[in-house]
Amino acid sequence: MGLKPRTVVRDPVHGDIQLTAEEVRILDTPEMQRLRGVRQLGTAYLVYPGAQHTRFEHALGTLHVAGRLVDAVNRNRAAAPSALIGVADDEARILRAAALVHDITHIPYGHSIEDQSGILARHDSADRYFEMLAPDTGVGGVLEGMGIRLEVLATLIPDDAPPPPDLPAATGQLGLADPERPGAPLGAPPRPRLPRVPQHWREILSDTICADILDYLARDAYFTGLNLRYDDRVIDLFKVERHTGHLFVDVAKRGLVREDILSELVRVLDARYFFSERVYYHHAKVAAGAMVEHVVATALLHGGLDPPSLYRQTDESLWPLLRRHEPLSAEAASRHRELIARYRSRRLLKRACVFPLYANRAVQDDLVARFFAPGRLADRTAFEAAVRRALRDDGHDPPLVVLYCPARKMQLKEAGTHIRFPGDDAIRPMSHFGAEIPRLADLERAYRDLWKLYVLAGTDDPALLTRIARIVATLLPEATNVYRPGG
Repeated sequence: MGLKPRTVVRDPVHGDIQLTAEEVRILDTPEMQRLRGVRQLGTAYLVYPGAQHTRFEHALGTLHVAGRLVDAVNRNRAAAPSALIGVADDEARILRAAALVHDITHIPYGHSIEDQSGILARHDSADRYFEMLAPDTGVGGVLEGMGIRLEVLATLIPDDAPPPPDLPAATGQLGLADPERPGAPLGAPPRPRLPRVPQHWREILSDTICADILDYLARDAYFTGLNLRYDDRVIDLFKVERHTGHLFVDVAKRGLVREDILSELVRVLDARYFFSERVYYHHAKVAAGAMVEHVVATALLHGGLDPPSLYRQTDESLWPLLRRHEPLSAEAASRHRELIARYRSRRLLKRACVFPLYANRAVQDDLVARFFAPGRLADRTAFEAAVRRALRDDGHDPPLVVLYCPARKMQLKEAGTHIRFPGDDAIRPMSHFGAEIPRLADLERAYRDLWKLYVLAGTDDPALLTRIARIVATLLPEATNVYRPGG
């Protein structure tokens, strides 16, 4: 580590993590300290009790892995300095700061709320970063004092994002036309923009295999107790090509595939899939997440809750906030309170229907178009009301009913990490070599097969769950439910 460390933090996953004085100042801001109260895996602790780790620890781990990737890039450059480039200390300073704050925009249970309801912009949207890292915030002020705030922002958001509102227009020079604005008056100030940063900065922090993922896979394995690990040596394989500026791994040697290196890369993708199967999309975690999303959406749409209030919350402070923002309707308020009480006592909604992809390939697109966010909350609410109305007509006291429909591609990401493959002089994303790496196609198919639409209900009575399934069958006659409630 070229940067002078001041503090050592002991981490259960990585061991000692070294921090500079500047990095300690970043961590000591209120915005970063809030992350101590935001669990990394959201509702997964209701399934895996040890999954209490937070985004604060993940921020430290991501910084540590980013530092190791930088060290590997610099070490590997020595073997071919004309073809490879390294990362200087002043660049590493920016990268490490960006790694620390990369999750600062996360709200409690964010993946359940943002990715499902569509009411809020995603945590990684430019506007959210601009707001959280503005110069008048604690963390933004520290970054501004370090002289790297705009570079950190540029590392965390795409090139085509608009500039932050606090970025002043640069002063134009009289007599020079702005090449980006043909026809602009001579002397007009250039369009304000964030600084350009090298592509490999973003790839070190946010790619298919990157510091973020390498930390959370190791951290999630440790705290869930699942033996789903990758080999740590994969971190030592990365280089940066001088010609393209891309982070990559060379899997070619003397015209042959280095199977040992390629298998390490695929093992990371395998681990991510198995965590998706065992943790991220576990049916009880899905049910708990759907309950949280339903309560938050109700508070936002009908209880007067404003979205910025969520950005300052922790997992625990969220619940009293939601209790204070009940909908006006007595029936809706009763459902709101019941969902909160159920979640807090782990009385999760039960499965009445499950519509897996393998039984619904022909209608998946129609189901997603009808029920998946953004903009489909009203359709889901109307469907839930129709089920409850049919139960009432049958003489039942209708329980809570919640429909959960994920995105078509779930959390699937194409294998974007760049590699150099035998017989190809150019470095390309791993996904380009799907024919040569059959496991990539297998993983993509397996990810998509995790898709399931659920109808969940607030009852343990198998007879009532079965009745709900029959009602749903009349409302979704084109879809196939495979679930049979047991006694």
